[in-house]
Amino acid sequence: MSRFNEKVALITGAAQGIGLRVAQRMAAEGARLILVDRSERVLALQEELASAHPVLALTADLEQYDECRRVMTLAVAHFGRLDVLVNNVGGTIWAKPFEHYEAPQIEAEVRRSLFPTLWCCHAALPLMLEQGSGAIVNVSSIATRSINRVPYGAAKGGVNALTACLAFETAGRGVRVNATAPGGTEAPPRLIPRNSAEQSPQEKTWYQQIVDQTLDSSLMKRYGTLDEQAAAILFLASDDASYITGVTLPVGGGDLG
Repeated sequence: MSRFNEKVALITGAAQGIGLRVAQRMAAEGARLILVDRSERVLALQEELASAHPVLALTADLEQYDECRRVMTLAVAHFGRLDVLVNNVGGTIWAKPFEHYEAPQIEAEVRRSLFPTLWCCHAALPLMLEQGSGAIVNVSSIATRSINRVPYGAAKGGVNALTACLAFETAGRGVRVNATAPGGTEAPPRLIPRNSAEQSPQEKTWYQQIVDQTLDSSLMKRYGTLDEQAAAILFLASDDASYITGVTLPVGGGDLG
């Protein structure tokens, strides 16, 4: 398949997990890639893919608006346009009942899982509107209906609302905006932990409750794979989904979130 032949795609959170698999699969389909992550591991990914595909790797803290604007400017300066934006940054930092969160932790969860998507959409939108085309895919989560992750779920609920509202504004101007809502996903151990503190026995119990609830909510009673998550993202980003906008697609084995 070559759905992204000569298209320029920017993927955030590209150093590992879903973002990495999206980058690999888009490269295989001919995309010109801008890979963004706060970790310098993204630079190694550039070396892996650049032998056969045009790739620009950038490190950035996308919780900061100025950083989002910087990477969009560099992307267009390098490739001349921006056709696809995949907003993949985010993830649960802590897992515990809501009453056990401290106020700074709640703010940190929202900064991590809402603002990078919000800021990147805002920074990329003028570029796409000027060229009259573009596809944005935001990575949300099934955890908008979950346990022990209220701040994260609230942030991803914001991503869902952002997706729908922005699609309303841009549908007549050539820009599609959609999202996927991944359920539980099997992935290699994270190279960069979201929370560097070692889990206490109580925190391990709370996290296991999330795993149990996720499996129970899934009709298929299993976790998904990175390829199953990436396939949905690539579909929405491609012209195969040219008549789809404003949709948050659950990818959770039947769990609708």
